[in-house]
Amino acid sequence: METKSWKEIKDTVYGIKGTERRDELERDVEGFKIGLLLRKAREDKHLTQSELADLVDKKREYISRIENNGSNLTLKTLFDIVEKGLGGKVKISIEL
Repeated sequence: METKSWKEIKDTVYGIKGTERRDELERDVEGFKIGLLLRKAREDKHLTQSELADLVDKKREYISRIENNGSNLTLKTLFDIVEKGLGGKVKISIEL
C-alpha cells in the first residue's frame, strides 16, 4: 500500500490549488485557524467566552461559534474582539 502525503490527498480529493473546491477548503482551514487563535488569546487573558462577549457587545454563543469556525467572521468583529476585547492588534497579510 502506497503512503500519500496530505498534499497528495488534498489534490486527489479536493482538486489542485486554484480549483473552486480546493480554494473553498483552504478558506475553511484559515477560518478554523483564526478561531483557534482567538480561543487561545482569550484563554491567555483568562477570560471566559461570556466575559469576552460582554466586552465586545456580542452573545457568548456567537463567540463560541467564532472560536469553533471563524469563517463567518467580519473584519469589524475581528478587530473588535482583538482590540476591544483582548487588548491586542490585528495584523493581516495578503499573498499573491
